[in-house]
Amino acid sequence: MTRSEKNQQVRSDISPWRLSIAPMLDWTDRHCRYFHRLLTRHALLYTEMVTTGAILHGDKPRHLDFNAEEHPVALQLGGSEPADLAACAKLAEQWGYDEVNLNCGCPSERVQRGAFGACLMAEPALVADGVKAMKDAASLTVTVKHRIGIDKIESYDFVRDFVGTIADAGCEVFIVHARNAWLQGLSPKENRDIPPLRHELVHRLKREFPHLTIAINGGIKTDDEIAEQLQYVDGVMVGRQAYHEPWQMTQWDQRFFGEGAAPVVSREEVEERWLGYLDRQVAQGRPWSQAMRHALGLWNGLPGARRWRQVWSDHKLKALAPREVARLATQARLQAVESASQHPAFPASVTN
Repeated sequence: MTRSEKNQQVRSDISPWRLSIAPMLDWTDRHCRYFHRLLTRHALLYTEMVTTGAILHGDKPRHLDFNAEEHPVALQLGGSEPADLAACAKLAEQWGYDEVNLNCGCPSERVQRGAFGACLMAEPALVADGVKAMKDAASLTVTVKHRIGIDKIESYDFVRDFVGTIADAGCEVFIVHARNAWLQGLSPKENRDIPPLRHELVHRLKREFPHLTIAINGGIKTDDEIAEQLQYVDGVMVGRQAYHEPWQMTQWDQRFFGEGAAPVVSREEVEERWLGYLDRQVAQGRPWSQAMRHALGLWNGLPGARRWRQVWSDHKLKALAPREVARLATQARLQAVESASQHPAFPASVTN
């Protein structure tokens, strides 16, 4: 079944990479992706990075299983050995993923010890071999996510040559985080903030490689900023902004994919559909709290959001059924809303 058959069709002139949610370690698991799919039908979803070793030598269903509702969904791989990448790409195709993505952007020391992630930008020939191996092993689209440079290498020529080498191996889609990755001296968190953003280098890549699909990542938050970037590149990947402010995604299908209507009309509707998912998790013997942590931002920005989050986060309530906790959380949220309305001098943030 094709990507378009698995999800509602969008206009043929709209790139599948027009909007996507970044792979985020410990965050974008299958529960998170299911929640995000309640908010946007068309944004491309990515798994957290999964190493080739974990897939080939570990619990394959644990690492590869996903909900059918998540389509379109891509598997992001961490690895550098072409044979291992090929084997994982073949498994990704068998499992039904729409895309396999190679991580060439993670700067963590643990990833570096495994000889993959951002350090692979220094070995474009090896990355090219990996891309060729994956394309030979599976019919899935193979994409690469990378930085604009590593350490103090700030020359545009470096990232241009990297993209050119990988494109020669058959890769046609590049997701570019518009910051350098500092392999020494910065934590992964600091690597998301301290190296300066240089969006113009990604725009230049698109001008120089007009036949390639170039998506940009890094520091893009508002819908207007997304629209601005789409004047220069084919797509935008949003990370922590989407996770922390998920309601923003409900506008994407209309604004960026030409949909006539948003996928949902209210937060209450999303919450009801999400509760159905939590009920199914419990019925399958899984604690609902593992999934619920990804949905705590649902009411962000509105009065009562903080009280709603507090109830759902109360460890003493984890033995209750999801709908009972939901009843308590809604009651607390509405009480906070009523309290705020009786004291209009207080800012909304007091009860958020």
